[in-house]
Order: sequence, then C-alpha cells, then structure tokens
Amino acid sequence: MRNLIVFFYRNVNLFLFIVLQSFCLYLLFQNNSYHKAGFISSSNQLVGNIFTTVNNVNEYFHLKETNQKLSEENARLHNMNKNSFGVFDKHIYVKADSVYHLQYEYVTAKIVNNSVNKRNNYLTLDVGSNMGILPEMAVITSDGIVGITKEVSPHFTSVLSILNKDARISAKIKKSNEYGSLHWDGGDYRFAILDDIPTHVKLQKGDTITTNSYSAIFPDNVLIGTIDKVYAKPGDNFYSLTVKFSTNLKNITHVYIIKNLLKNEQQKLEEQTQQNGNDN
Repeated sequence: MRNLIVFFYRNVNLFLFIVLQSFCLYLLFQNNSYHKAGFISSSNQLVGNIFTTVNNVNEYFHLKETNQKLSEENARLHNMNKNSFGVFDKHIYVKADSVYHLQYEYVTAKIVNNSVNKRNNYLTLDVGSNMGILPEMAVITSDGIVGITKEVSPHFTSVLSILNKDARISAKIKKSNEYGSLHWDGGDYRFAILDDIPTHVKLQKGDTITTNSYSAIFPDNVLIGTIDKVYAKPGDNFYSLTVKFSTNLKNITHVYIIKNLLKNEQQKLEEQTQQNGNDN
C-alpha cells in the first residue's frame, strides 16, 4: 500500500495533466459539433475494428463446430436431392413426392485416422452401428469418392480406402457411359487406373470419370476424377486410363457415408436370378 501511495505522489503531475487534458477534450467535443462528429466517427471505427478482431478470434476457435454443422447441413441437402430418390413409377411423371422414394441416405462422419502411403490404406470414422452403419456402404466427400465401409463397431467404422490393392470400383466415362474397373496401382495417391475401356471410345484428357450404380454401393454419377493419360498395349482392344482423383485423400477431415436403402432387395433379386440361371 505504501508503495502505491509513493507511486501516485511521484506522478501526481502526470495524473493531474491527464485529468485536465481529458476535461479539455470533453469541453471541446461537447461544444463543437465538427470535432464531436469527428470523434464519434473515429471512436466508432475503433470499436468496430475491436469487435471485428474479437469476432475473428471467436470464429477461429469455433471452426470445428462450424465444419460439423456444415457437414450435417450438406447431408440433409443430399437426402433431399432427387438423385437420392428412386422413381417407382416409370410411366407416369407427376410432381407428387409419393412417386419418389428415398433410396440413398447420407450420414456425416469425421475421420479419426487415415493413411495414404501404404500398399493397403484404411480410414477410421467416428460413427458406427449405433448410427445404422453396415459393411459395404459407400464413403464420399463433396469432391468425390473415398472408399467403402469394411468393419463396424458400435462407435467406429473402418473404411477400405480407394488407395488399397483390394479396392475395385465400377466406374464410367460420364459423356459416353462406357464403364470399367477402377483400382489403385500402389503409386501416387493422387492417381488411379481405369481398365477395360474399349479402344473405339473417343477419349480426351480431362474427361470426367464417375461411378455407376452396378455394384449397389455407390449411387450413379458420383465424381471420381478426370482422365490424365490414355494408353493401350499394341494389339490390345482396351484402354487403360490414368485417372486423377478429384478428392485430395491426404487432407480430408469429414465424409459422408451413403446408405443404399434398396441394396438388399437388389442383391437378393440378382442372387436369385443367378441361381435360377445355374439351375437351368
């Protein structure tokens, strides 16, 4: 306490000057409209800058929450998109929603583990069977495909990445619908190989590659990437294409798991047809 009194005593002239200067400024701004307007404008700008800075800091520390909300909102939009619905009446077009039945449902998930530099790469997601996740469901981002769910526990799911020697995706040339088998050759994580495209098909670098729905896992026309190179062995009737992924698989943080609600019905019918064909 004694030190505080000594401090004020030694600086009494400074404090007196500050008080008098403040009082003079108050009188100046209070009785002079021009100076008063200038002071208010400057103070508003200063306060505005302070609030902007504080808001930017708050937004930075809430990025995680914001990203989660955006992912959930995107999933809701996907679920409302007509591409997620199957048309059950092929002969009659009406706008009534009763004609459309939800076929694909999107669930948001966060990646808790990921690898791209191994021969067999996997991801781990923070949702599991408690959210209705099952093996062999498609996993995508807003930019393109990621992989297929493999093992599921109540709260986590492992995903067979497209950067895995066992991953095979049915893919097609978007402009011609010619399809083939997409796989990763173990090299650069940015590229994959698409085989079995007939050599009569006209191709160009930059052509879009998407999924097709033949596997009952991925919906039709989910973006995979673009053609980077086209080559074929002499005498071969099929191209092999180098496809550049549209998704940067090294820096993804959130994904969507796609539930095909009609998958079991489709697979059951196909198995029954195959069995009847073998019996005959």
